[in-house]
Amino acid sequence: MNIIDLHQDVWAQLVARRSRLPHALLITGQRGIGKFELARRFAESLLCEQPTSGQEACGACIACGWLAQGNHPDFRLLQPEAMADEDDVTVEPGSGKKKPSQQIKIEQVRDLDDFLHVGTHRQGVRIVLIHPAEAMNRATANSLLKSLEEPIEGTLFILVSSEPARLLPTIRSRCQSIAVPQPAHANAVAWLAAAGVRDAEHWLALAGGSPLLAAELGRSDERELLDSLVSHLAQGSALDALAAAAAVDRVVKADKRPAPLRRLLEWSQKWMFDLSLVHAGLAPRYFRSEMPRLQNLVRESDGIGVLGFGRKALQYRAICEQPLNSRLFLEEFFLSYRALFHTPRGGNV
Repeated sequence: MNIIDLHQDVWAQLVARRSRLPHALLITGQRGIGKFELARRFAESLLCEQPTSGQEACGACIACGWLAQGNHPDFRLLQPEAMADEDDVTVEPGSGKKKPSQQIKIEQVRDLDDFLHVGTHRQGVRIVLIHPAEAMNRATANSLLKSLEEPIEGTLFILVSSEPARLLPTIRSRCQSIAVPQPAHANAVAWLAAAGVRDAEHWLALAGGSPLLAAELGRSDERELLDSLVSHLAQGSALDALAAAAAVDRVVKADKRPAPLRRLLEWSQKWMFDLSLVHAGLAPRYFRSEMPRLQNLVRESDGIGVLGFGRKALQYRAICEQPLNSRLFLEEFFLSYRALFHTPRGGNV
């Protein structure tokens, strides 16, 4: 099952624009839902010289061959260096190497000048795919804006964003927007099962209904980090904050995937969100299998305190992006979390 099967309605909207392409498209939706894959498929179909009856790329023509090799002369992909170098994200201290940038740099947009002002190689469309568009800083965005304000015939910019509100209003106003909705639950589960993901329901819930994110989580080593965190958060008033910090810190330092501390804080935010929902008498969104534990925590805490810590978790997430001592950071985090809970009546003091 390919990504188009998950988003047939959106694909139909894209195909309908083939006969009269705008100069810029903005494709939006939650993270991990398949926006970029859809945008890439659409770009491939426009460059393909023998598209199928469903207007998908044939995969066999010269243009498709160029795309498969990553050197089609009429296609450019703008993304942060960190995404292009995902297979080599570790930078050894003292090596003299800089960490790959998390932003789309202004130089990447400026480098498009020659590309945009020469004729296309196959008398077709010229495409610039930008992902994620919110990774552009203000200088980069303003540089791109010049191209959007003066459209070049036969050129299509496709911007993909999970956070369109972070884009300049002037950029949003010059794009036709297409929103990619969350796919139906049954379709997402079937897609994950076909992709060989075990416990599809579990990972889909943790991914907030985003099937590609669920597939990524289900195939990764994320379970160790997640299980370690949840095992401590679920203890509530019985939590030994310093022991929890030491245990989780060992997992964080052993994790070889990018930004383990940031990912841990993202999971913590989802945990607090679900705890707030259960406080309000609602079902959890992410940690559905943890409902009994969340209900126990509700009996030891108050909703206002939980909401307050949820806001504080946003600050923790911002801080964890800076150089810091992870052990001390986690001690502060777990001590603050433990302070939310009181010993239930009838329990030991």
